[in-house]
Amino acid sequence: MKMRALKIGAAALLGLGLGTGIAVASEGGHIEAQEWSFAGAFGTFDRASLQRGYQVYKEVCASCHSMKYLAYRNLQDIGFSEAEVKALAAQYEVAQIDDAGDEEMVPAKPSDHFHSPFPNDNAAKAANGGALPPDLSLLAKAREGGPDYIYSVLVGYHEAPAGFTVPEGKYYNAAFPGNVIGMPKPISDDQVTYADETPATVHQMAHDVSTFLMWAAEPKMEERKRAGVKVMGFLAILTIFSFLTYRKVRKAVHGH
Repeated sequence: MKMRALKIGAAALLGLGLGTGIAVASEGGHIEAQEWSFAGAFGTFDRASLQRGYQVYKEVCASCHSMKYLAYRNLQDIGFSEAEVKALAAQYEVAQIDDAGDEEMVPAKPSDHFHSPFPNDNAAKAANGGALPPDLSLLAKAREGGPDYIYSVLVGYHEAPAGFTVPEGKYYNAAFPGNVIGMPKPISDDQVTYADETPATVHQMAHDVSTFLMWAAEPKMEERKRAGVKVMGFLAILTIFSFLTYRKVRKAVHGH
């Protein structure tokens, strides 16, 4: 039962507009703007939400979707300890060439990149009806609306309004372009059990995994914002000193 839920949840992420030729959010669909801790010049990522989002990715999405641009050691940036990262990485195996030149499977190390669910693209397509499940590393930057779009699609499954015809085998989604999506509802209440015992409602899981995917797409956001604030502060001070210098020079030249 759990494996079926994982497959359905992972496959449903294809319905986020990830596939080739899928329209972006700007071509239709209602996007719900959310409040994000990382929004604004001084915004930062909520570490607890990031860790919960990683759990949703791991238990729901990772059976079909890779995140090839992330290494396990990157998880230390969202609050996992070195020991926790080692344990998380060791749950997977990677190929390694031994001294005799033979390939052997060994536990992954923190320096290894996230485990891919399929050995190659052809295997991924064969397991998903010919569609290649795209890598999720940059999803939040690749879709207009970013985390708002991801969140809106995840919670956007409703009954179709009167007069709206949904083709057989499709589903109504308020946020998806055209409002018709091919994948079933990806998440449901209590689909995961959060390690911190936060109630795993659909809205909570959608918010957490959207936060995690935003961090995955831009892990250096906080550093960039801190640098930007410092630069703006420096420019403000420079502007003040430049103005005072100008007044002093003007007074010396013109006497007023």
